[in-house]
Amino acid sequence: MLAGCRRALPPALCRALRGRAAGSGRRAVSTSWCPVGAAFDAKQQPQQLRGSAAGRETVSGGTGRACCGREAALAAGSLGLALLGLFGVPELSCPEGFQEAQDKALQESEQLVQKACSTPPGPETVMIFDQLSDALCRVADLADFVKIAHPDFAFREAAEEACRNIGTVVEKLNTDVELCQSLRRLLADEVVMSSLDPETRRVAELFMFDFEISGIHLDEEKRKKAVHLNVRILDLCNEFLTGAHLPNKIDKHVLPEHIRYNFTAKGNYLQVAGLHADCPDDLVREAAYKIFLYPNAEQLTRLEDLLASRNSLAQLVGYDTFAHRALQGTMAKNPETVTQFLEQLSDQLSKRTQKDFEMMTKMKMKLNPQNSKLMPWDHPYYSGVLRAERYNIDPGLYCPFFSLGACMEGLNSLFSQLLGISLYAEQTQKGEVWSEDVRKLAVVHETEGLLGYIYCDFFQRPDKPHQDCHFTVRGGRLRENGEYQLPVVVLMLSLPHSTRGAPTLLTPGMMENLFHEMGHAMHSMLGRTRYQHVTGTRCATDFAEVPSILMEYFANDYRVVNQFARHYKTGQPLPKNMVSRLCESKKVCAAADMQLQVFYAALDQIYHGKHPLKKSTTEILKETQERVYGLPYVPNTAWQLRFSHLVGYGAKYYSYLMSRAVASMVWKQCFAQDPFDRAMGERYRREMLAHGGGKEPILMVQGMLQKSPSVEDFVNALVSDLDQDFETFFMDS
Repeated sequence: MLAGCRRALPPALCRALRGRAAGSGRRAVSTSWCPVGAAFDAKQQPQQLRGSAAGRETVSGGTGRACCGREAALAAGSLGLALLGLFGVPELSCPEGFQEAQDKALQESEQLVQKACSTPPGPETVMIFDQLSDALCRVADLADFVKIAHPDFAFREAAEEACRNIGTVVEKLNTDVELCQSLRRLLADEVVMSSLDPETRRVAELFMFDFEISGIHLDEEKRKKAVHLNVRILDLCNEFLTGAHLPNKIDKHVLPEHIRYNFTAKGNYLQVAGLHADCPDDLVREAAYKIFLYPNAEQLTRLEDLLASRNSLAQLVGYDTFAHRALQGTMAKNPETVTQFLEQLSDQLSKRTQKDFEMMTKMKMKLNPQNSKLMPWDHPYYSGVLRAERYNIDPGLYCPFFSLGACMEGLNSLFSQLLGISLYAEQTQKGEVWSEDVRKLAVVHETEGLLGYIYCDFFQRPDKPHQDCHFTVRGGRLRENGEYQLPVVVLMLSLPHSTRGAPTLLTPGMMENLFHEMGHAMHSMLGRTRYQHVTGTRCATDFAEVPSILMEYFANDYRVVNQFARHYKTGQPLPKNMVSRLCESKKVCAAADMQLQVFYAALDQIYHGKHPLKKSTTEILKETQERVYGLPYVPNTAWQLRFSHLVGYGAKYYSYLMSRAVASMVWKQCFAQDPFDRAMGERYRREMLAHGGGKEPILMVQGMLQKSPSVEDFVNALVSDLDQDFETFFMDS
């Protein structure tokens, strides 16, 4: 999953997700790098100074006053210490540094706005706009990560405030008429435009597009309204996300005594913080489902306000619906194509899904004959039971073969053979990271040198979100002095810590998620564009998931797995038949799993379609669930209030399915025969990864596949995966 610069507002100058290679000379190799596998199977050396309260006390000499930014650096220097802030940003050695970093960014942006407005039309105009984008994104992207992941509340709070302040400024700039006119003059000059390279022309057009969807063409009063709506949407998104993850509580006496231990006790109440989908007790899953999804009036109002505000903004700036506005520039292009895709896919899945539900019902009848009706809380559990029973899939049998260090070496080997890239662990400096178990990787190409950095925040800790995400912290771009600004990203997972007797061991699902997120990271590293605005994963949402999902295919290929999966004690390789069984098991109930995703995507489209909505969001949920998914709606539940993807993927949840279709086609056509084919790897980089958002997404797919896929092609690719014989698909050597 992508995160970071993708915020709820659609900032023209700090957008999330949009490059072509435009690099400078090779970076020197560092002598501080060490092998990646050993770094992840060893404990990180504790560091005394961090971006934390303890670190601030040390630096301030115990005076009780936290010093910050330049002051902290001077203090550290006097003590003979090398102190950095988070990610090496000097200001961020303490929470107050966000204000300093923000002020510097805003001061720089003011100067760049003045420069843009006074510069004659030419390529320099686009460069100045990109500098402006970079100045704001360097703070906003970093703050986007810190506000959810830093263990220190003061840091999270300061980052949240910085995000809001930068976001508000961005929306005002998006409706700055004089700034827009400077870009409009460039676009209107046919002679100058014809002299620009394709990437520069596209970036100029993207900046103008973002002005237009923010209402630059409106009168002053309506522009102010657009700014207000965008800021309101940002606030509602933050509030909705918070509410989506809050637990619900219930009087403990309401539940049977024998199941209460499954939930957290708080006095006379039990807290339910999730669906307990893997619990073997049907009653526990039912209770969790009904309690966790019980409607919250405040959250319901937030969702209604968010959807209405998005629709108001879309119509204000000239679109029929928010979905029409959101899908501009994507592979799908419009909601009509998305609906066609989802309906055709649903039709193809219908009979297969029904068979899957029948299998689950029989299994439930076998295990719980007194209550055998299949309900929504049963799907995840009984599909898992069927997989385990049919193929003897016990995650515990696989974990010893998937130590984190071995998996990282596997990724390193794959990238080396496919792309000429190696990963090296680099020791972090004092204050650079937010938790002592964060690892820093240098990404190095065999001829191009250092490409960028990946911070790996892989391990569980209190209050850390349980989600696997990729965050852009700094986008790559060609600087004015000819040097390339290296990209910096964070990969966040929730893996268990190592124990005294064993390294961190991954389940097959965890291993696949690691490969998925590393696919995003490689996109960020190899999307080396001239402009930050379109670097790496800053591209259309329905294209951005392709590199990550493609990595899942590599993670399920025995030829790839066989290179690294070794028992951490004996060194024995993972038997081929175990990989074969694992891959075959993924086809069990796969149609029902995909149908559930179609339901989520369809619901997202309806919510962001024509307004006012004909019914309440809960009534729409009930109707869509029973029509598209097939399992009954449960009264007094409101799953949509936990649908956090409505924030980052509003009107775009279908992207997971469409990206999977493209990834499937790329895998079958380009890598299934040989997953280590260097020539194909270079083609993949050249046609799909290198452009970021600097090229139309469908043109990148067309370049890789040598054809432009239709909706039918997307549907057929997904359905064929359900029927594919994995023994020949993945296992042929």
